[in-house]
Amino acid sequence: MQHLTNDLVESLTASISKSRNTPILLRNTLILAPDIWKRLFPLRTRRPITLPQFQTGISRPFRVPINSGMEINMFRLCSGLKVIGYFMILLVAAIISVSYYAIVVVTWGPELLRGGVHSFLAFFIIVMFHILLVMLLWSYFMVVFKDPGSVPENWKPLIEEENLEAGSSLTLSENIEPEAFTSTQSSDGRERRPQVGYCSRCQNGKPPRCHHCSVCQRCVLKMDHHCVWVVNCVGARNYKFFLLFLLYTFLETTMDTLVLLPNFIDFFSEATDHSESPGNLAVIFLTFVLNLAFALSLLCFVVMHASLLSSNTTTVEVHEKRGAIRWKYDLGRKKNFEQVFGTKKALWLLPLFSKEDLDNVPALRGLEFPTLSDTQA
Repeated sequence: MQHLTNDLVESLTASISKSRNTPILLRNTLILAPDIWKRLFPLRTRRPITLPQFQTGISRPFRVPINSGMEINMFRLCSGLKVIGYFMILLVAAIISVSYYAIVVVTWGPELLRGGVHSFLAFFIIVMFHILLVMLLWSYFMVVFKDPGSVPENWKPLIEEENLEAGSSLTLSENIEPEAFTSTQSSDGRERRPQVGYCSRCQNGKPPRCHHCSVCQRCVLKMDHHCVWVVNCVGARNYKFFLLFLLYTFLETTMDTLVLLPNFIDFFSEATDHSESPGNLAVIFLTFVLNLAFALSLLCFVVMHASLLSSNTTTVEVHEKRGAIRWKYDLGRKKNFEQVFGTKKALWLLPLFSKEDLDNVPALRGLEFPTLSDTQA
């Protein structure tokens, strides 16, 4: 396009300069027009567009080249999730405070003084509200402060000798290279992932079901995901607390929505005499909308994690499980449940583990996990 414009200017200048009727000043100006045009609009050479090189592994950070010479490290940007997480904690505290004020102080607290059926109903609602709130906060802070499990320093897996005459097992020696942990192909041509791996970023071995978290900058045992709401990873040692947090939060928000539903309906009724102040009405309306939104969202998460729990699968492992006839860690619903919640039924609904379960259930420690082939052997 720019070449065509230059040629057009030059042709017009040449034709006008040859005309005798053109004034001398205009003719000289038009003669210099091509030079002026080229200085104002120099020809631009197109630079080749270099596409980013996508890497297949996660051993190195993914970097996008920019013309200025700067680089964007995508994994460093993930560290900003920690800052967002602290605001999420404040948001959780704010939602709980608003709900407490709307339900206990404004709505059902005054009903205790009226007597009759309303007093018993208000007493039941307030007691259930506080029970669910205590369990919610207990589970929440356990997820926030409980370590999901990290790989011990210089950890190496145990490899049993094929010849058991020695009656013991050998540990990997120091001279084994990281390539020994890579995946191999079986006789049928399918890629088989080994039970153990090697993390080049942590320079350490990786137990089975362990994954590297780009936000926490470490390998997490049986990593499910990094949760912004708790500013922590969800792994082998706090997955139960996370599930209880989801459950109690869903029950709390559902109950709050139901007990505020009559007030929400009266809010749009013209026949109702609103005795509450405009500020209290606004708080009730906001609390109902927030709890309804969270209840619907949490319902999806509860159903999803219930399905993952029944098949002994993490969120990260969903992609690895595709195409498999049966997931190798799926031991049946009962055993799958016990690998997360323990064997003590009295503690299933509490964010606690018994010492007996921690000693006898290897999956709760996050370093060893029985497989389907182990149970069938």
